[in-house]
Amino acid sequence: MPEVPDGNPPSPTAAQAPATPPVAPKPAPVAWECDLVQQLRSAYGSGIREAATFLNQNYLMVDRAICHNVLLDLYEQWGFTSLTDLTAVHYPKDELPFEIVWILFSMAKNERVRVKARFADGEAVPTVTDRWVGANWMEREVYDMFGVRFPGHPDLRRILMPDEWTGHPLRKDYDPHKQDDEWVRKNLGIESGQ
Repeated sequence: MPEVPDGNPPSPTAAQAPATPPVAPKPAPVAWECDLVQQLRSAYGSGIREAATFLNQNYLMVDRAICHNVLLDLYEQWGFTSLTDLTAVHYPKDELPFEIVWILFSMAKNERVRVKARFADGEAVPTVTDRWVGANWMEREVYDMFGVRFPGHPDLRRILMPDEWTGHPLRKDYDPHKQDDEWVRKNLGIESGQ
């Protein structure tokens, strides 16, 4: 390094400073266009609210009034015969705070699709146990953790929490510090939070 008269090395200039790497763009959904989407849009019109691919995952956002029919069509006409998961997401500030998500798989096509629909708090979600027997425990878990009811379910009751438990632990408005104190005292003999 060249020295200056006072014996100190020169300070680095802006040109010598390492460049800040560019920020990668955040992934965003892109429109999902295919025969399946076109035929569902022909059959259900604006009930198919969105068809997109996000991070290589295809999904349909559908109106809650047609979700059961869309799921049956995907099973019967498109070969999505496997229900690999059924879950929920809670957005407590939204008008329709519960997003129910069904994940279907077609073994013949080696293809997966997610179907999503939004529901109001306390609104019934149609059971899919009429088509997928395995939905039994999945719907029970969504009921137990979120309080979402599935009329027509053959045995809708808690599956993870004790039957007498108050509240639904995966709701975002469920305070983990204010669990069912009465149940904890009665059944465990301790104060909640110990």
